[in-house]
Amino acid sequence: MGEFVRVEAAGGVATVRLDRPKMNALSIQVQEELLAAAREVDADPGVRAVVLYGGERVFAAGVDVKEMADMSYAEMSVRSARLQECFTAVAAIGKPVVAAITGYALGGGCELALCADFRLAGEGARLGQPEIALGIIPGAGGTQRLPRLVGPARAKDLIYTGRHVDAAEALAIGLVDRVVPDEQVYEEAVSLASRFAEGPSLALRAAKRAIDDGLDADLATALEIERLHFSGLFATEDARAGLKAFTEKTKPTFTGR
Repeated sequence: MGEFVRVEAAGGVATVRLDRPKMNALSIQVQEELLAAAREVDADPGVRAVVLYGGERVFAAGVDVKEMADMSYAEMSVRSARLQECFTAVAAIGKPVVAAITGYALGGGCELALCADFRLAGEGARLGQPEIALGIIPGAGGTQRLPRLVGPARAKDLIYTGRHVDAAEALAIGLVDRVVPDEQVYEEAVSLASRFAEGPSLALRAAKRAIDDGLDADLATALEIERLHFSGLFATEDARAGLKAFTEKTKPTFTGR
């Protein structure tokens, strides 16, 4: 349990909750607590799905600019590696991750949402990568994860201009997967995560790894990645249970083994 990031688990779903008033600015301390939380939920066998949430008013307004303002090149070359490590730890959580986006998700906040598997946004949400207005570029994955999600042209539009997009446009370009009333964002995110929590955790982890790793490989290599994950699952009790239940026309019980 950190000062600004806490983990709350119930029913197989863990909520990683950002709580640094007023805007959940991602200070160095928040980044380190986020890294610890990501590793905690990844390692906890009782957690089968994860929700990233910043509260009812804001998801996260970005990395703390005041901390960066006086950093030298030498200092930032070290800090930026740690920054990416924190966000990569979230992206590498081997379980389904849903970002519940309310209010602003800008800069580092948008990059954090990009680390999730799914993004649910409230109708009043606004997303963007405004770093260009500061004379810099996104440094926590925005130039890489954003074009992989929405395509290079749309990513360049958002990064070159620094403009914010509302929830409707974010949905239209594929930046978010679903838009719901603001007051329902967290409830809907937990509902989605709960569906995944009922599934076979080993197969879900394998599917996530196969997709994510395959996207960075040529097709032949990606197919081999898929084959290895696919065949490896036949060594699990969950696969035995699922295949047996199918042949017997019953509902399988998955244990994560």
